Amino acid sequence: MRIREGFPGQRLRVLPADVARAAAASGPTSRLLVTDAGYFPHAHHHGRTRRRGASGTVVIVCVGGRGWCRTDGGEVAVTRAQALVLPAGLPHAYGADDAHPWTIWWLHAAGPDARSFDAQLGGHPPRPAVVDLHDVLEVQRDVERVVEHLETDETGPTLLRAAGAAWSVLAQVAADAAAGSPVRREPVRQAQEHLRAHLDAPVSVAALAREAGLSTSHFTALFRAATGGGVVEYAKRLRMAHACELLVTTDLPVAEVARCVGYADPFYFARHFRGVHGCSPTAFRRREE
Repeated sequence: MRIREGFPGQRLRVLPADVARAAAASGPTSRLLVTDAGYFPHAHHHGRTRRRGASGTVVIVCVGGRGWCRTDGGEVAVTRAQALVLPAGLPHAYGADDAHPWTIWWLHAAGPDARSFDAQLGGHPPRPAVVDLHDVLEVQRDVERVVEHLETDETGPTLLRAAGAAWSVLAQVAADAAAGSPVRREPVRQAQEHLRAHLDAPVSVAALAREAGLSTSHFTALFRAATGGGVVEYAKRLRMAHACELLVTTDLPVAEVARCVGYADPFYFARHFRGVHGCSPTAFRRREE
């Protein structure tokens, strides 16, 4: 037998229907509104079945133990440091593992921004998404902030604060989903740190791949999946961002700025700078004075 709530130490808040309707009708909360949120620790026998799905997006952040989710597409497991995302309207059932029941923070979000989040993660037709979280404690803190706000009162300013914290949750989950598994992303993270620390050095994709212990093709594919672009383009944008900083905060000649970000030829640097920022380095400096 599965139970929906009633766990020792739980926290649970649900907006009254009239409050939710009013908040969803106008203002920023018409874009994103948290209608339910809570915390279920060591939730033995926890489970829920929704044959028509939930009215909003459901985000469950597992911070301990294990659980599962079942839809028409099959069953997925959910473990610590993962988030389960259920798009609005998707029929589903979920529950805690019998031997190692999960501890979860969760929220339900409604509005166009929540639907956009559904579309990004759930695809078409909609399906549940299980996302490996890169920093589960940060996501947990934001869900806890949502719960704390709803525990305060149901006024407009408080609901707006809860929506802000929920937006942070959705953004982190979406970003982690786009970046991929933290384990798979580690070579990319190391390469990004190397590029940031050596802006004035030549970029060698093959050398970065060797450092990561991967083939060049595999490394390149991982990097593109995590960042949305290639290594050389990523390095160029890092260099152009630092060049902007130097142009604004120092009196260095443009040629010296170019050398600081890895360009021996100031004219080649200026061409790349214009391609990224739409103006010459000199015009950029003049505009920012």
